[in-house]
Amino acid sequence: MRHVVGVRGRAVMALDSPKLRDLLKNVAVGKIQLPDFQREWKWDDERIKALIATVTLNYPLGVVMTLETGGVAQFRARTLAGVKVDPVVVPDLLLLDGQQRLTSLVQALHLDQPVATVDTRGRKVERWYYMDIDRAVDPNADRDEAVVSVPADRVLREDFARRVRLDLSTREGECGVGYFPLRLVFDDDAVSAWQKSFVGLTDENWDRWAMFNARVLNNVRECLVPMIRLDSTTPNEAVCSVFERVNTGGVVLNVFELLTATYAGDRKHSEEHGTEYSLPEVWRSTKEKLVGLYPVLGQVESGRDEGLTNVDFLQAVSLVLSYERKTGGSATAVACKRRDLLALPLVEFRRLEPVLAEAFAWVGRFLSTQSIFTVRDLPYRTQLVPLAAVKALLGNRADDPEVMERLDRWFWCGVLGEMYGGSVESRFTRDVEQLVAWINGSPDEPDTVVESVFLAERLTTLTTRNSAAYKGIQALIVKQGAVDWSHPEDRMTGAFVIGQGVAIRQIFPATWITRNGHPKSRADSIVNKTPMSHAASRRMTGAPSAYVNVLARESGTPDEWFDDILTTHLVDPVSLRADDFTTFYASRYERLLSLVEMAMNKRVVRRTGAAS
Repeated sequence: MRHVVGVRGRAVMALDSPKLRDLLKNVAVGKIQLPDFQREWKWDDERIKALIATVTLNYPLGVVMTLETGGVAQFRARTLAGVKVDPVVVPDLLLLDGQQRLTSLVQALHLDQPVATVDTRGRKVERWYYMDIDRAVDPNADRDEAVVSVPADRVLREDFARRVRLDLSTREGECGVGYFPLRLVFDDDAVSAWQKSFVGLTDENWDRWAMFNARVLNNVRECLVPMIRLDSTTPNEAVCSVFERVNTGGVVLNVFELLTATYAGDRKHSEEHGTEYSLPEVWRSTKEKLVGLYPVLGQVESGRDEGLTNVDFLQAVSLVLSYERKTGGSATAVACKRRDLLALPLVEFRRLEPVLAEAFAWVGRFLSTQSIFTVRDLPYRTQLVPLAAVKALLGNRADDPEVMERLDRWFWCGVLGEMYGGSVESRFTRDVEQLVAWINGSPDEPDTVVESVFLAERLTTLTTRNSAAYKGIQALIVKQGAVDWSHPEDRMTGAFVIGQGVAIRQIFPATWITRNGHPKSRADSIVNKTPMSHAASRRMTGAPSAYVNVLARESGTPDEWFDDILTTHLVDPVSLRADDFTTFYASRYERLLSLVEMAMNKRVVRRTGAAS
């Protein structure tokens, strides 16, 4: 029986209960396929056996959900794992929920080939599935134990494969031990032939077969599967949202994977260009170009994709498109949430993709002006999304000195105020609108600028790269003119930072600090750290008074000149040469606070009673 559920007179979904036999047949001939955003089938041998047991007991199999093709939502389709049909076959339905169950059942009960699965250790195996007739009809036996899987050659071995325990490679062997091959269950002629062989062995097998047929085979043949059929008028974003909410056996997909399938199924593009639109290929090409020029945006190598993500790029596109639509009167808000990305039209993405690619290249150049050169040193990846969107909206104006001044301040308020941790979509939208308005003459500063606060005592607790402010302060030290202590003739450019292995090093070594009675926490604090080359760090051991002389001598720099080099790192050379950690720490603490205030263009907050 089929029930139709409507909304305002328009059918949106139907409730159906097809027989499992018919459902698997439609899967096998390609009438039911998967939208390409579905990930691969992944059930293991034990789970398949448990599912088969459920079907043979006529227990509820669970609802499956499908989408009628030929309507609003257009997705590239592919067959379920193991199913082979002519590529020209167009499915009637796309399977949104139930892939794991139906793939397992069509392979085990319908296709005449072993099931390619994995064992409990994750090793790839091929299995045929049988039903032990005696266990299956025994009311006291566990039905799960009646389902048996055997290797592709249908021979079970033991004692390190030296002895055959069960040989099902022939029908005589199957009938002799009473193991029914489940791949035949929906082939009536094959079942009759197997039955004839089985009952022909002995008269007792007639009763065994009658009970098996009634208690097991009839359950499988009459099994009904509740199915929801979404109407073909269902829009793309609704389909993807429904898929994510109801999918019960797979891995949650990100929006990029869902949108990939949407774009691949865009008929208009395929007709105009003679090929499907491949979002992954476009993204891969774009990112490779970006990171080739600006390593700070990430890297793509050895299967690793770090830094700027494909979803970041989609969010920037959505921010620009929704801003355009809002200012044009066709939208009410700037937005980049999941539902907004899923609703991105392909034609608009194609228009804005090169614009945002150039905007992110500009972001790479912007970061280099802030002395942030590698993805490892990037304070917030997420903050690049609204920055790129603003650049795309401003165009060449983004390079005007007065505009750059405001962008600098907004950027450092976000980093040092640690404003871009956690959920950031709402901050994205506010920053894009408020930052563009501020640049265009609004007297109101963006919330990120207004709300950002830097507490003076935060310097003592900044100890690792887990904090954006930690990485931000190190970049500011380089930006304000830090000179490497082993290479005083070279500026700390991007090439120098990468080529010389510049990293954050302790100025007073931790072992020296604890040995001389100072707290270990101060050794780890950013106040005691600075960006330095690998070559310099090799000399920065023991008492500073000793290693400073070594560095000065090796660089051929007179002491008074080397003191000037030390001060480029906001270090007091007198206290450093005197091994006076207390004075050094207090002096650098204040100098770093001044650096923070200059970058944020606002005073740091000093709480009463808080000590440096």
